Amino acid sequence: MKIGKQSWRFENKVYIQETATSVGPLEAKGPLGKFFDVRYDEPYMGQKTWEQAEIQLIRGTLQTLFNKSGLHEKDICLALCGDLVNQLVPSHYAFREFNLPFLGMYGACATGIQSLLLSAVLVDSFQANHVIAGASSHTMTVERQFRNPVEYGGPKPETAQNTIMGAGLALVSRKPSPVRIESATAGIIVDAGQKNPNDMGSAMAPAAAQSLMQHLDDLGLNEDYYDMIVTGDLAKCGTPVFINILKQKGIEVEDIHSDCGNLIYSDKQKVFSGGSGAGCCPVVTFGYLCDLLKHQKVKRVLVLATGALLNPLIMQQKESIPCIAHAVALVSEAE
Repeated sequence: MKIGKQSWRFENKVYIQETATSVGPLEAKGPLGKFFDVRYDEPYMGQKTWEQAEIQLIRGTLQTLFNKSGLHEKDICLALCGDLVNQLVPSHYAFREFNLPFLGMYGACATGIQSLLLSAVLVDSFQANHVIAGASSHTMTVERQFRNPVEYGGPKPETAQNTIMGAGLALVSRKPSPVRIESATAGIIVDAGQKNPNDMGSAMAPAAAQSLMQHLDDLGLNEDYYDMIVTGDLAKCGTPVFINILKQKGIEVEDIHSDCGNLIYSDKQKVFSGGSGAGCCPVVTFGYLCDLLKHQKVKRVLVLATGALLNPLIMQQKESIPCIAHAVALVSEAE
């Protein structure tokens, strides 16, 4: 049911029935490595090109989801998935091997949660029974898509983030499971005037703050309703900006806030400001956060995926960076 300006409350019991995640070697060696289903030990993942490697990330994750859920292609009403490569080539080429109705999604690094939000709306309104939602990213495909060619070897400032290698998918349905999708909020585009493409975290923080405030207002909640409020990939630079914006509005989240870009890597790993990419929030959410909910280590988690809506050409034209954040609330119903 639509509630408030930007939100939905799902009253027909929508669940994450099953999840699947795949990551590259750096992510597998990080602090959350044990929570991922498939862990590749080399970045090509047995393929000949970086694009083929990301296709394999998605393909393998989808097959893992089918294996874990026991469902087949005929059982799926729709798949919603996206990535960061031109024309969503990895997603399109991976899903061409499966006989599934498919909608390509793009919301930059917020794509995975955007897909989850739309899946929940469809299932809650009885327009679909089983929907697959998720997103992927691969360090090398994204680096040469948005920055310099990988071979160029240009130095990065400490404010930059490392695009993760990972794909995360969730199966959304009305079949009861330990993780229920309680509500969601679609973000609006927020442009704070930031023009530095090497500091995405600071650029995205105002959008994350706006979506959180709107979510709480639409649903009549206080921030302490949630045990955890987890942003997508603000990383080290964007996290304090996010917390300070909210503090100025009288909303205190520092004690319950985490960020996927900070969680996925350890301080010892050379990742500059932290992780990012369309795969970052889905693998952390569908791997680590869903595990916490399944084992009742937390009761309620709000995931705020963030995305910077830019491309290299518009940055060369000295434009500022518009950003967005979508929120999905997950609740533990584990017995």
